[in-house]
Amino acid sequence: MLFSNCEKKNETLAINPQPEQTVVATADTKIQVALLLDTSSSMNGLIEQAKSRLWNIVNTLTTLKYEGKSPEIQISLYEYGNSGLSEQSNYIRQITPLSTDLDLISEQLFALRTNGGYEYCGAVIKESVDKLTWDDHQKSMKLVYIAGNEPFNQGSINYKEAIADALKKDIFINTIFCGNAAEGISTFWKDGADVGKGKYFNIDYNAKVRYIVTPYDDQISQCNVRLNTTYIGYGTKGMEKKRSQEVQDANAQSISGANLAERSVSKSKAVYKNDSWDLVDKAKTDAKALDNLKEEELPAELKNKSKEEIKTIITQKTKERETIQKEMAELAKKRQEYIDNESKNTKTQDDLGNAMATSIHSYAKAKGYVVVN
Repeated sequence: MLFSNCEKKNETLAINPQPEQTVVATADTKIQVALLLDTSSSMNGLIEQAKSRLWNIVNTLTTLKYEGKSPEIQISLYEYGNSGLSEQSNYIRQITPLSTDLDLISEQLFALRTNGGYEYCGAVIKESVDKLTWDDHQKSMKLVYIAGNEPFNQGSINYKEAIADALKKDIFINTIFCGNAAEGISTFWKDGADVGKGKYFNIDYNAKVRYIVTPYDDQISQCNVRLNTTYIGYGTKGMEKKRSQEVQDANAQSISGANLAERSVSKSKAVYKNDSWDLVDKAKTDAKALDNLKEEELPAELKNKSKEEIKTIITQKTKERETIQKEMAELAKKRQEYIDNESKNTKTQDDLGNAMATSIHSYAKAKGYVVVN
């Protein structure tokens, strides 16, 4: 029977007031991905695929290194084509800016609802190119993925002009047509990708995502339960964001146990950082974090404790988290090897996540990134 330390009862760690912290080097580069989703009334299947593949996409991005370092990963969400949005906005809404807050991305994805339909691809591309804060580092990777099923040339804004503006910022446009390949070509989705120096895909957007269940999924999820206990919320957002963390775990579980394992793997990596509300992450990036905190910003369990006592607790939680993350990384490697072996005998599914993963690796190679599993 497979066994992991994650199945053991959590033990008390020795306290070292001056720990040797693990510092994850991050390159100056960023990987920025804007996902533009059609939320008109026919797109429920697409939204379900986005929910199901978010953590798989994140894990694909985390395998990329530039000059041996991990780039910062930022994701933005837009919805378009929803009649519940204003006509003045061209039925477009920026759901999140480019953000490292992965729980926020998940929360907003699960909140999406479809309605009606006026799908203006040129307009939403222009909006994302103009309004998002795109990095200007030469080796940063900047990608837009737009998914939908109506003709690409609808609306008053010419998609070719919008894409030309994107290319000036070194942003590549990828198109994902929800339907058969020939229709996507005839309705200009392939042309949009060709003009945008991107990839064109078509997917069966109503197909339920197929997961390869592995012997390691449950063990990784058990580690995740322990991992959650290492977070110490602070400030006005601390309690709310810690609760959101658990809600997003539940959302992932609602899709499948394998999907929860995917999310848990993401949470074990450096890309999952929460220094805006978690004292453990904050202490890694700001040595004076505790000195600048006010009493009212501390969680209940830390109130009325001395700074030295709080530092000791943070040190303990830091070591505990690093131990759990190491265990999860070992399990994740075994899990991926199992998936890779099983995939050899399985036809690749044409869904949102697989389309994005294929193109991400292609762009990464061209930019000088390497894949490190």
